Amino acid sequence: MNGKVEIVGVGIDRVTMAEAVDRLREYLQEERCSMVFTPNSEILIEAVKDPELEEILNKGQLVVPDGIGVVIASRFYGMPLQERVAGFDLMNRLFEVGDGLGCRIFMLGGKEGIAEEAAEKLKLRFPGLVVAGTRNGYFDAGDEAGIVEEINRSGADILLAALGAPKQEKFIFRHRDTLCVKIAMGVGGSFDVLAGRVKRAPEFYQKAGLEWFYRLIKEPRRIGRMMRLPKFILLSFYDAKTK
Repeated sequence: MNGKVEIVGVGIDRVTMAEAVDRLREYLQEERCSMVFTPNSEILIEAVKDPELEEILNKGQLVVPDGIGVVIASRFYGMPLQERVAGFDLMNRLFEVGDGLGCRIFMLGGKEGIAEEAAEKLKLRFPGLVVAGTRNGYFDAGDEAGIVEEINRSGADILLAALGAPKQEKFIFRHRDTLCVKIAMGVGGSFDVLAGRVKRAPEFYQKAGLEWFYRLIKEPRRIGRMMRLPKFILLSFYDAKTK
């Protein structure tokens, strides 16, 4: 399945997980920085309010549906997505590809020490991967040029930016022409999961598209954020009907 479906102004690639992984393999053979974004319902709502973020997402080389809400919304536009392509799972498939190719990765983001913990766990799972560098996610705009220089000096093929949305997308886009990596991917809070600090939802919830519900059970204070899902469904339904 090819092409994109535009959901509330953002083009989402109509790819399966397998097709997305094939794209990543291709990007690793190219001499440019390919931007990989994984928007969920929350990020798409933010993009409606933030034209800069909308533009950035639309310029990504690969933009996949991270949340089940995005898959549901695609049906309103008459171009249903085949499946959810979860960002965390896509990242792990990228590790598998990179492990076989001996790729070098740079891990940017998270609290102090989290990227390093995640890197140690990663080395055990994927011995063929080289963690070329790590850095926490606490920095100001004035630090960015130095960070880009550090990433480039490391010789990394892949940049994982775990800065949270929309900071990670804006960082990648801002420096896309100076970053020497082949893939720059926004990965949200993935380092906490890789490091073992946060437990991901059991497989049942993942397959049923109910990870959001599992997180709500574990963290009831997230109810405010979770209410964005029905808001997004209504917004996308209205948007599709007016086109």
